[in-house]
Amino acid sequence: MTLKASELILNDDGSVYHLQLKPENIANTIIFVGDQDRVTEISNYFDSIEFTTQKREFKTVTGYYKGEKLSVISTGIGPDNIDIVLNELDALVNIDLSTRKIKKQITSLNIIRIGTSGALQKDILVNSFLVSEYALDVNGMLQSYKTAKISYPEIENSFIEHVNWSSCKAHPTLIKSSNILYKKFVSKQTVSGITATAGGFYGAQGRVLRLPLQDEKINEKITTFSFEGMRITNLEMETSAIYGLSRLLGHHAISLNAIIANRENGTFSENYKKVVKNLIEYTLQKIVE
Repeated sequence: MTLKASELILNDDGSVYHLQLKPENIANTIIFVGDQDRVTEISNYFDSIEFTTQKREFKTVTGYYKGEKLSVISTGIGPDNIDIVLNELDALVNIDLSTRKIKKQITSLNIIRIGTSGALQKDILVNSFLVSEYALDVNGMLQSYKTAKISYPEIENSFIEHVNWSSCKAHPTLIKSSNILYKKFVSKQTVSGITATAGGFYGAQGRVLRLPLQDEKINEKITTFSFEGMRITNLEMETSAIYGLSRLLGHHAISLNAIIANRENGTFSENYKKVVKNLIEYTLQKIVE
């Protein structure tokens, strides 16, 4: 099957539309960050830089760190942006862009998210590192795809019942991280759990400024949910999309979170930039170990 020009959109130079990348521009291990400035912060650790480009919020740097070829890409904020980034990265390695045909041999990428997040449990301290063993999609982006083979209906239904989830909202979908990458990045320096991925920062995460919420007790309900010892540890805006699309496309993904706020305690890191810097160094070291 040849993909139509309207479905696989390429730039005049043959690069994928949003990321403006060609297959030779990326490594097989790719670090995702939300902030464009964080791409530079990470690539400053590289021993050498091979390629750099930027289009809109999508900035990419590819280079070498201690002999390991790495790419760093800024995704911007939200699951909708992840849908763009992961589909276009997959196209770079698994679609022949010249013929617009899917390759017979599928290549798996390693996707590592370095992000910030707010903890939902009182015992998860600000300035700690959290590895998302699972991600709970409560934003609906994954509903566009067939997720039945990678989701966990029993846990999802238990969550729906516990929080009295509105039928007007998208069905929550639980996705597991890559077993290989989870084992690689978890340590005595990290905590683990289920990361809930919202589609917004304010109402979608239970924040109230001037607008009332559909369910004013939603965060309290999410915080008290548990299933066979598993609990929802934090809220952010990208992880479930990364996990879901990666599993569907055959890639490995892990999400590492710098906990810069605790929603239960109402606290915020006094020096969140230092926490992110420490997490970057932790991640790079784990990659090359």
